[in-house]
Amino acid sequence: MSSSSSAVKSPLSQEVLSTEDKYRGAVVEDLQLPPAFALPKTEAISRAIELAYERDFSYIPVLDKNRRPLGYLDVSQLKSKWEAGLANPDAKVEQYMTKFIRSSTQPYTLITPGSPLEELEMFLKETEFALVTDLSRKFVLGVATRQDLESFVSRRG
Repeated sequence: MSSSSSAVKSPLSQEVLSTEDKYRGAVVEDLQLPPAFALPKTEAISRAIELAYERDFSYIPVLDKNRRPLGYLDVSQLKSKWEAGLANPDAKVEQYMTKFIRSSTQPYTLITPGSPLEELEMFLKETEFALVTDLSRKFVLGVATRQDLESFVSRRG
């Protein structure tokens, strides 16, 4: 049986595993991600940094008043600006967020709890993290990273 999935060398056994074998049909929901933590665009960056470290998040989605994703905060980048005196603690996160690019040339990739992990892996080759949303993209349910995929594979053995 031939497969169109990509192959990955296992460092321990030197055998070649297809992504189908690596994830065995698992979907994003199987990662057991913590519930999403997102901020309104009007939140102060001092509060954003505090909350990010309490929850140990590296990236925080920023939402508009209708809870739709506008962009994200890179917490380590924001912390560096803060420590260098380049960020006003009372400033709104909107001023320091990276905006999502929405255009016909950059289509939105929908990642839901039911998305196969193979699709998530392909998406994460292009970016640092993925927002996991509902099918209509109205709610951010979680944030997935390459580390989440690696942890999942190591837990499954």
